[in-house]
Amino acid sequence: MVRPLRYTINVTLDGCCDHRTIPPSEDLHRHATEGINHADALLFGRVTYQMMESAFRSPDPSATRYEWEDSFTHAINAARKYVVSSTLEHVDWNAELVRGDLDAAVRELKREPGNGLYVGGVTLPLALAELGLIDEYEFVVHPRLAGHGPTLFSGLAKYVDLELVSTKEFSSGVVALRYEPR
Repeated sequence: MVRPLRYTINVTLDGCCDHRTIPPSEDLHRHATEGINHADALLFGRVTYQMMESAFRSPDPSATRYEWEDSFTHAINAARKYVVSSTLEHVDWNAELVRGDLDAAVRELKREPGNGLYVGGVTLPLALAELGLIDEYEFVVHPRLAGHGPTLFSGLAKYVDLELVSTKEFSSGVVALRYEPR
């Protein structure tokens, strides 16, 4: 049995996935926390790893934070992480570097027993989609037009046909759409 690789990303209606365009909410943090708690490990590229580490590893105590962010912070700090990078010399924060052949390395991670792996970001998921390694796509769609990028899967070499397997609506108008490859 292969543990699934699940991709999840917040995106605006016009395709922007810049995290700064997404307003934080309790529902979204709860949803993300459930996903992390259900995963055996997180798979990040360098940029996403460094962004998440700077935001959640040692949150700025003087920054305005909501109480409901604490469960997400705890979950991401406790999660095992794999970081795909050819430029980082070392990682910590419960993380391990993944180097070399991406296809072989991810297939090996997927062969390990467990509930699944979660991947986020933009660049690494593009490479994983090209390799056919993503088993589930979750697009958390926000009712907002950003008017700028980055956008998802820019430069994808071939179509990836998906089948809708579930939807989840939030009171804010956000909709989580979960797909599997056909």
